[in-house]
Amino acid sequence: MKIAILDDYQNAALKMADWSSVAQRAQITVFNDHIADPEAIVARLRPFEIVCVMRERTPLPRAILQRLPRLKLIASTGSRNGSIDTDTARERGVVVTATGYRSTPTVELTWALILASARHIVSESNAVRDGRWQQSVGEDLDGKILGVLGLGRIGGQIARIGLAFGMKVIAWSQNMTPEIAASVGATLVSKSELFREADFLTVHLILSERTRGLVGAAELGLMKATSRLVNTSRAPIVDEASLIDALRSRAIAGAALDVFDQEPLPAGHPFRTLDNVLATPHIGYVAESLYQTFYGDTVTNIAAWLDAQERKARHPRAKRLSAL
Repeated sequence: MKIAILDDYQNAALKMADWSSVAQRAQITVFNDHIADPEAIVARLRPFEIVCVMRERTPLPRAILQRLPRLKLIASTGSRNGSIDTDTARERGVVVTATGYRSTPTVELTWALILASARHIVSESNAVRDGRWQQSVGEDLDGKILGVLGLGRIGGQIARIGLAFGMKVIAWSQNMTPEIAASVGATLVSKSELFREADFLTVHLILSERTRGLVGAAELGLMKATSRLVNTSRAPIVDEASLIDALRSRAIAGAALDVFDQEPLPAGHPFRTLDNVLATPHIGYVAESLYQTFYGDTVTNIAAWLDAQERKARHPRAKRLSAL
């Protein structure tokens, strides 16, 4: 058996778990780079029976899966992966596995981005390195309004932490009730009120056809010129072109972003150069404890699948009878 571990940017996969139970029975190849061209992906993956994918870094749509005849198992990290065509995988007899997940790292990064954006942490740190001193006046959070778009597993925790900073927390999503908002100390408002009143608006929704493009030019146009947008959820929830326009025109003060329509972000993308954008390379889930969960569970899933294949090989008659 041949196993491919994809997009291991930090060369961390083999260090975060004990792969010995798998390495004894399969050849493991780690790819640290990312490739996006479908032809190159197919060429790379064609020799492998097992492919390990990290979240949505390398999509596996139908057009790719149909061209991987040796593929038997996709070991994905996280509890869901919308970039894998699971229907096609099922049709082709390819097993798709998932792993455990904790939202704590994303919650922590969201607040790191809010604080860094409000206090200009990156530019001030760079100024010190360049020999300069105190270049800007930051914003304090106490008394400001935190707008939370979605109060699920992550949004609810974000709201509670906002209260600890002395912020007033307001929230909205399509199915939210006053009781849901109140349970985390937030006040349910209308969608327009959320964008109009928030000093910091943070996005915490699952990407779906209903939420894709939910934040567009009209919503950004409601925001105060002093407000900031934070997105550690999914990039397509916010219309990219509209956000770039709002940032270039200073219609809003800034944005702190960890997710992007195209990842890795292209070299010449405006989010790399706009001075009112704080951008991080989708590291919301990139934390040691979560990586240990991801790769530890991946090893467990692969080992269990290999065990099942070995049992079938030892008892082919039982396999045929069970099929009948």
